[in-house]
Amino acid sequence: MMDFVIQLARSNRLAPPPNPAVGCAIVSADGRHLLGQGHTQAAGGPHAEIMALRDAAAHGRAVAGATAYVSLEPCSHHGRTGPCCDALIAAGIKKVVASIADPNPLVSGQGFERLRAAGIEVEVGPGAAESRELNIGFFSRMIRKTPWVRMKIAASLDGMTALPNGQSQWITSPEARTDGHAWRARASAVLTGIGTVLQDNPQLDVRLVDTPRQPCRIIVDSQLQTPADAQIFKSGGEIWIYAAIRDAAREATLTALGATVSYLPNAHGKVDLPALMQDLARREINELHVEAGSKLNGSLIREGLVDEFLVYLAPKLLGSGQGMASFGPLQQLSHAVPLQFLSTEMVGADLRVLARGVGRDQF
Repeated sequence: MMDFVIQLARSNRLAPPPNPAVGCAIVSADGRHLLGQGHTQAAGGPHAEIMALRDAAAHGRAVAGATAYVSLEPCSHHGRTGPCCDALIAAGIKKVVASIADPNPLVSGQGFERLRAAGIEVEVGPGAAESRELNIGFFSRMIRKTPWVRMKIAASLDGMTALPNGQSQWITSPEARTDGHAWRARASAVLTGIGTVLQDNPQLDVRLVDTPRQPCRIIVDSQLQTPADAQIFKSGGEIWIYAAIRDAAREATLTALGATVSYLPNAHGKVDLPALMQDLARREINELHVEAGSKLNGSLIREGLVDEFLVYLAPKLLGSGQGMASFGPLQQLSHAVPLQFLSTEMVGADLRVLARGVGRDQF
């Protein structure tokens, strides 16, 4: 049953951020009948448990004495919605089977305690790894206080992301670009650097796949060089610009266009990238999708801020050009960034490689 519940959560994973994607199924006491099912809605909407209770009620199915299977600990606090554990208690649920405890300090075992105090049997553990992986950005934000950072790169087989003159559109196939938009859609925010804005003038929104929400778009722009006519302003949604050097006139122009400008300077007059990640977590960003040039990519890698790499390799060679990331030079092979391959898959004519930093998910 827990596999079914996690699939319920996965089927609506794009809508809930900054909340986690959660599924719930309510089953008769004898385990023979599915009484209600649901998944967490968009932020501010009902959680999975409430949706499952409503589903049961809509079909005239009594849930007193039933078992609720849920992919994350029922919440116990008043946030955008009321406590789900109270709703389960009021409905007469007699047993709750949950995959894993909620890492949110406002919950973190308190939901289980409240259920047990009400006489409800609680079982924890089935599907824990799957539920955590499904919500790895939420777990990262709650435990590490930083988002889960995924860097997307489109390159030739020899690792070039652009020609020496900067031309990069398009190295990979339309299928790869559509797939990349699907990964954008699951993120809370998409981040790029001012170099990419000036060179490629991207929109950075989700256009090639359907999505219930648009991620925030973030520009790392130390000197506030973002042009007022940049494509990024052409579509709606939140735009956050992080700078290091104050310029009141440019800030006023960008703010008038709807951008939120923040200053996080480091000692070198650049944006403090570790502080940026902490600020994004404070702003409830779970997964951060990076689509930047080799310079910002290199800076993020050098600072140890990248958790995962989403790389599309085209079946072509470009020779000299711009590489994936500019960092180093390393003096020893042992200093290389260690990765593990999670998956490889053909997307159109291109090879998609998903690689994760060794130990990055150990938190």
